[in-house]
Amino acid sequence: MLMHSDTMIRLDRVQLTLGSSAGQVNILRGIDLSVAPGERVSIVGPSGSGKTSLLMIIAGLERPTAGSVSIARQDLGALNEDGLALFRRDTMGIVFQAFHLIPTMTALENVAVPMEFAGRGDAFERAAQELAAVGLGARLHHYPSQLSGGEQQRVALARAVAMEPKLLLADEPTGNLDGETGRHIIELLFDLADRRSATLMLITHDPALAARCDRSIRLVDGRIEGESPQAAARSSAAQ
Repeated sequence: MLMHSDTMIRLDRVQLTLGSSAGQVNILRGIDLSVAPGERVSIVGPSGSGKTSLLMIIAGLERPTAGSVSIARQDLGALNEDGLALFRRDTMGIVFQAFHLIPTMTALENVAVPMEFAGRGDAFERAAQELAAVGLGARLHHYPSQLSGGEQQRVALARAVAMEPKLLLADEPTGNLDGETGRHIIELLFDLADRRSATLMLITHDPALAARCDRSIRLVDGRIEGESPQAAARSSAAQ
């Protein structure tokens, strides 16, 4: 479902080369990619093909060796590290396979902290609303160690969407979960993206999940090997 004619993600000739004990390794080899606002895009491909590195570059957590990255018409290359952190906070929500919750903070605090840093006076009220929206209204004051894997990922989802991001990025968000719990998390992820008209890009090995997206982009050996439009499949799945 495309919401606007502008481009949310634009990558031009992006390369990533990293050093290793065996010498330099070419991770990404000239990636050109354009994603429209509101689009749902899956990144698929074999292990080691560069999928996570691509997502890290889009998130501004890794800088490309060459090429340019623009998110919501902002050139990430023009921002310093502090500027990237602020832009990421205000524009993106990121969900990883590992939940990355702060173990000494409750679910409520984990979701509220980014909003507190942003200066929002309603951080805890908003956090409680987001946790209720993912079915954790009764678990606000539980610590991560007191939550199941699925509940921890729900906290991570609530945290990712609390700032109403324009872009949601997910790297194998169900990789540490059992099948049924993973399906619930995916339903929540798509529902949250739809309700906020957010662009969604996710990495997955699950063909059924990839088929729910508007496009599936296949990455092989650091290059885009091809892509397939799947709007019809997504529409059928929604019925």
